Amino acid sequence: MAQFNQAISRRDVLAAGAVACGVLGAHRRLIAAPSEQVVVDVQELREVHVDPAGEPGDRHSCEILIVGGGLGGIAAAIAATDAGRNVLLVEETSWLGGQATSQGVSALDENGWIETSGGTRSYLSFRKAIREWYRRNARLKPGAARKEHLNPGNGWVSRLCFEPKAALAVIDDLLAPATARNRLHVLKRCKAYAVRMEGDRVAAVDFINLDSRDRFRVTAQYVIDATELGDLLALGAAEFVTGAESRQETDEPHAPDESDPEDVQSFTYPFAIEFRPSTGSGPGPSTGSGLGPGERHSASQPADYEKNLKAQPYSLDISRQTGRPPYAMFTTRQGTYGPFWTYRRLIDASQFDDPKYPNDIAMINWPGNDFRGGNILSGAPSQQIALLRAAKNLSLGLLWWLQHEVERDEGGRGYPEFKLRSDVMGSADGLSKFPYIRESRRLRAVKTIVEQEITTAGPRAVHFDDSVGIGLYSIDIHETTRTRRVALKPARPFQIPLGALIPRRTPNLLAGCKNIGTTHITNGCYRLHPIEWAIGEAAGETASLCIERGRRPKDILADKELLRTLQRRLVVRGAPIMWYDDLPVGDPRFDKLQMLPFESPELMAKMQADLHAAGLTPGR
Repeated sequence: MAQFNQAISRRDVLAAGAVACGVLGAHRRLIAAPSEQVVVDVQELREVHVDPAGEPGDRHSCEILIVGGGLGGIAAAIAATDAGRNVLLVEETSWLGGQATSQGVSALDENGWIETSGGTRSYLSFRKAIREWYRRNARLKPGAARKEHLNPGNGWVSRLCFEPKAALAVIDDLLAPATARNRLHVLKRCKAYAVRMEGDRVAAVDFINLDSRDRFRVTAQYVIDATELGDLLALGAAEFVTGAESRQETDEPHAPDESDPEDVQSFTYPFAIEFRPSTGSGPGPSTGSGLGPGERHSASQPADYEKNLKAQPYSLDISRQTGRPPYAMFTTRQGTYGPFWTYRRLIDASQFDDPKYPNDIAMINWPGNDFRGGNILSGAPSQQIALLRAAKNLSLGLLWWLQHEVERDEGGRGYPEFKLRSDVMGSADGLSKFPYIRESRRLRAVKTIVEQEITTAGPRAVHFDDSVGIGLYSIDIHETTRTRRVALKPARPFQIPLGALIPRRTPNLLAGCKNIGTTHITNGCYRLHPIEWAIGEAAGETASLCIERGRRPKDILADKELLRTLQRRLVVRGAPIMWYDDLPVGDPRFDKLQMLPFESPELMAKMQADLHAAGLTPGR
C-alpha cells in the first residue's frame, strides 16, 4: 500500500468533526464529537470503543475513497479503476458484496427484462460469472449445464438464485485486474468513526479496524459513501433525511400527512436451511408431495419466541394486507405464486449430480423475519445493538417455528428435516453477517426523486436530462417501524438522475448506493441489486471525470458538454441511461440509441419511427 502512505499535515484537516444525528431541519441536529467515540460492529454485534487519545497514526491518501463494499461500492471501484484512478475501498464486514453476500439476499431482486435489458454490462457480467462459477465448481446435470440462463436455485422470485460464496469468488475475480495493477486496495473489517471537514469539503475520514482496534486516516480528492446505512452522512459529511416525509414536503400522493424520521422500512436477517429427508422416505421437495419423515434437526427456542409468535406473527402469509391465502410449503396453493420452499431457493438439487449438493437449500427472507421493532438509524450504540439482537431472535424464532409448528402439507406440524446451514451465511449463528437493509439515511441531494415522477401514466417515468443510469422495480415498501405501512405499487421504467447523487453542499462527496436523493416512497424501488450497482457505477465514473477535468459534480450538471461527456463514457462502458425493453448492451446500435434522446432531442420523433421499423420499443 505504498502509494496510500503519504503523510498529511494536521493543518490539512479539522481537529474534530461533527457527528450528525437525525436529519436536516426538523429532522437534523448537530452535536460536538464526544471525548470517547463508540462504533457498532454489526457483524460481531458489539461496541467498539475508539481511543480518544491522539489522532490516528497511519495516514493514507488516494484519489477516490469508497466507503462501503456492497454492490454499489464494488461497481464504483470497477468504474473508477477502469478510468485509471487510484482507489481505496473500505468495508466493515469480512465479505464484499453487500446485498448479494453479507446481507444474505443471494436471490437477486431484478426486473423482468434483466437477461437482455435493465442492467449495466458490468452487472450482467457479474451475473454471468456466477453462472460460470457453478459450471466450473459443481457437477451439473447435462440439461442444467446447457441452460444459457442457469438458475442454480430455480427460485421463483428471481432469475438468479445462488449461494453467497459464488458471488464472493466472482467479486474477487472482477476486482483482481485493478488490484494487480496497483490501482485498487481493499480493506475489510474497518469502519469510519469520524469525518474531518474543511469548510464544506470532506478533508479526511478516520477509520478503526474492528478487530485490531488500529486507527488510520484517509485523505482523498473524492469520497463515495456506499455504506449500507449512510455512515458518512451520519458523521457530518452531508445533510440527510431518514424516515417518511410528509405530503406537504414532497407533494407525493401516498406520503403521510405528517413526517416521521423514525418510520423506516423493516430490515431482515436472512438464513439458509437445507431440506434433509431420510433416504428412501419418498419424493423430495422438487416433486411437491408425499413427503415422509426425514432427519430431525432442532434449533434452540430463542428469547422472545412467544411474543414474536403472536406479534409478528409467524405465518406463511406473504402479507396480512394482500388478502391472499397462506402459502403451502412444497405445493402451490390456489391464489399463490408458488411453494414457500422455492420462493428464494438457492440450490435446486434436481439440477445437480454432485455429492456436495444432495438436497435443496433455501434462503429465508420473508415477512415473518422482517424486523420492525425499531430504527437502527438513530439511537445510542447500545440501543442499536439491542435492536439488532432482537432482530436476530426474530429470525431464529422463525426457524424454530418452521421446524416445530408450521403446518405440514400432508398434515401434522413442523419440518424437523430443515437443517440450519450456518456455512452458507458464513456465521456462527447461521444468520447473515449484516442485516438486509431496505432503507438507509438518504442524501439531501441537488435532486430528490419523488413518487409522481416514477408512476406516470406514460410508458416510462419522467425523463431526466442528467440521467446516469436506469432501473425498474415496483415501489416495494415492507412493513415500517411506526405506522406499519406496506406498499407495493407499480412504477414505470425510470432513470437515475445525476443530481440525486450530489449533495447540496459537500463538493467532493457522492452517494454510491441506496443513500441517494430519494424519498421514503421512491427508495422502495431504487434500493434493489441492479439499481444499486448502476448508482455505484455512475458515482465511480463521475468522480473519475471530475478528477480528470479538475471540475466538481455540480459543474458537470451545469455544463451540458461535460454532462454529455459523462453520459457518453457511461454508455461506452455499457451502462444504459435510457430504457429500452429489447436493446441489449451488445447491440451495435446501443451507443447511438442510448445517446440520441440526449444529444438530439429534436430527433426523438424520428427515433420513434426508426425504433418501430427496427422492431425495438422504448419503454414498456
